[in-house]
Amino acid sequence: MCFSDGDSELKALAPLPLVIDGNVFHLFTSNRMSPKLKRFLASWAINTVAVGLAGLIMHNHIHYQKPVYLLAASLLLGILNAVLKPILMLFALPLLVFTLGLFMFVINALLLYFVGVLLHPYFSVDSFWSAFWGALIISIVSVVLNTLTGTGKARVEIRRGGGPPKGPGQGNGPVIDV
Repeated sequence: MCFSDGDSELKALAPLPLVIDGNVFHLFTSNRMSPKLKRFLASWAINTVAVGLAGLIMHNHIHYQKPVYLLAASLLLGILNAVLKPILMLFALPLLVFTLGLFMFVINALLLYFVGVLLHPYFSVDSFWSAFWGALIISIVSVVLNTLTGTGKARVEIRRGGGPPKGPGQGNGPVIDV
């Protein structure tokens, strides 16, 4: 199926067309979209799903009025994670080292609670502990979705063949025993 745009140029329709004011945009399939923009949109979508799922699970404690406010809250949370989180991590470095990184959950909860304060009538978080459990849910869902979509930094590699490890003296190369 083809269409004609303003320049009378024919282009094939790709999946996920979005029509705004007569112009057709193709989400995530455009050759003109930069890889950075695709990565941003994918991470925003994953963050939105994670925040929405946290809102569903903790429906009595994390509230949003409309889906557009959920989009705004996830965008603001992403911006705060990119800008404010490194600064908080620097100040909390001794606590992060002492707790072996577990203080990161407190930082994530503070950022989620701050988003609730900034967007209060439209997106709200009842208490710090609600933010803590919500941030934990968001973290778990984000890790799972990033792993499944391949947008995260973690990679899973499956190697087939080779069989079980061989005994001493039968290996494939030098072995250093400590």
